[in-house]
Amino acid sequence: MEFKIIVAGIGPGAREYVVPKALKAIENAKVLVGGSRALADFAREGQKTFAIKVDIKAVMNFIGEELKQNDVVVIVSGDPGYYSLLSSLRKNFSIEQIKVIPGLSSMQVAFAKIALPWQEASLLSFHGRVPKDEDLVYVKGRIIGMLTDNKFNSGRIAEYLIERGWDKNARAYICSRLSYPDEKIACLSLEEAQTKEIVSHCVMIVEG
Repeated sequence: MEFKIIVAGIGPGAREYVVPKALKAIENAKVLVGGSRALADFAREGQKTFAIKVDIKAVMNFIGEELKQNDVVVIVSGDPGYYSLLSSLRKNFSIEQIKVIPGLSSMQVAFAKIALPWQEASLLSFHGRVPKDEDLVYVKGRIIGMLTDNKFNSGRIAEYLIERGWDKNARAYICSRLSYPDEKIACLSLEEAQTKEIVSHCVMIVEG
């Protein structure tokens, strides 16, 4: 019997946003891998756990060893197919060993919170990377959704877009702590967003 890596998306954070199939996999897991916060929220007594930190090689080595005896459930925030550990898992294990249970991405939740369709939006990330300038071209009516980080927070991204020709009056939504009791969504112009409601590790949506 070949054991599997089950990658379960846990949505933006709150338990009620996790799909039932993912919750069942997490609850039944003998071995659980995830970020420290996710493990604190979802791990149960008796489960063997391993926290994902900077050393990704150590995570892969742990999973490889545990796969000899058990399935390993890897919990990732949002949806596994959107900027998660799934990319690293595919590089280290065969696709046949990996089973994915989708979740709600923070991007999906952000668009839902502002009741904005996202089928024509460009989805980008400033989280540990910088999009190419050609991906940031301003076109009137264009919608972009972006993940932020400490360096490229909402204020810096607003400045960055204006520097690249975006209308300073374009509408920006800064969506932070999505699904939690202290969730906050601010609607500002790009010009205002440079200095107000500056947040890191959030979702930022801009309508051109």
